[in-house]
Amino acid sequence: MKVIRFLLEKEFRQIFRNKSILAMILVLPTMQLIILPLAANYEVRNINLAVVDHDHSDWSAQLILKVTASGYFKLSAYEDNFAQSLTLIEQDKADLILEIPAGFEKNLVKEGNQKVMLSINAINGVKAGLGGAYLGTILRSFNEEIILRVANPQQLGVGGRAELTWSNWFNPTLNYNYFMVPGILAILVTMVGSFLTALNIVKEKEVGTIEQINVTPIKKHHFILGKLLPFMVLGNVVFTVGLLVSYFIYGIVPLGSLWVMYGFIQLYLPAVLGFGLLVSTFCETQQQAMFIMYFFMMVFILMGGLFTPIESMPDWARMVARFNPVSYLIQVMRMVVLKGSSWADIQYQAGIILLFGIVLNAMAILNYRKTN
Repeated sequence: MKVIRFLLEKEFRQIFRNKSILAMILVLPTMQLIILPLAANYEVRNINLAVVDHDHSDWSAQLILKVTASGYFKLSAYEDNFAQSLTLIEQDKADLILEIPAGFEKNLVKEGNQKVMLSINAINGVKAGLGGAYLGTILRSFNEEIILRVANPQQLGVGGRAELTWSNWFNPTLNYNYFMVPGILAILVTMVGSFLTALNIVKEKEVGTIEQINVTPIKKHHFILGKLLPFMVLGNVVFTVGLLVSYFIYGIVPLGSLWVMYGFIQLYLPAVLGFGLLVSTFCETQQQAMFIMYFFMMVFILMGGLFTPIESMPDWARMVARFNPVSYLIQVMRMVVLKGSSWADIQYQAGIILLFGIVLNAMAILNYRKTN
């Protein structure tokens, strides 16, 4: 313990001498957690809509008003022919075209049906899919209003119309901040912890201080533990700052216990810090460590379930995600924050992360060499 105490004292002195590390720990995660959730959400708004109205009737005007009043669409053009609207899509000034045929109102009143055409710019698949779904929902709602207005009571059935109502569990208002902020916080904790540890040993190699440590009788596991514990403390600081930002900026109060979240973080940080230390033992320069960590962080983020559900990925990607520690932290954060999950609910994730921590730190200890 005396040896570890001296190593910890050395590490903390180095950390507090480096002002950039303190900025990385406190300022950068705070700014990212404030800014990123405002932009990273699944809502698509301000979809440019071009309307081709061949009918120019009261009902076509009501349909257009209903679409634009939804808040999702912005009327970018009102044309008389389809070719002009198609030109707008080619110029990227319109995302969807709603073409209302001639006789729209008359056919609805007399025949009870009428088709409209939707043309969607699918270069951006997400925007196209959601925009088409939004517009389809609005058209179905408009159709129901027409049925109530035009149809006879006998056509509606003796008992009237059956209406379906629903409620959303865990996130009733579908607030994307409640879904995104915990995931982004998990990414920030991972990035700060893994990058700092990956650069730590390499920096000592570059400045030559690693040689002074290697000639001492310090054992390898003492050295790795002395590198691990300070960044565990800093990781908890980043996590605490993130929770405070989530509460004061976004009003997010976890339904579950904070002790569950902090307990899981104590298992998670050794895993990601051990991974950073393992990378650091392989590299000779900070540039090498940065490139390797950048590669793995891109995989961790894109295949961690933050933006794309893991269940929607192909089989091979789901298999890769099982070896992604970030995916487990994102799951646990969302479970505790939104569902109020307890330790009993996260035993599987905790066991996997504990195994990650043991394996990665053992590999870092075994790979560290005190001689060249």
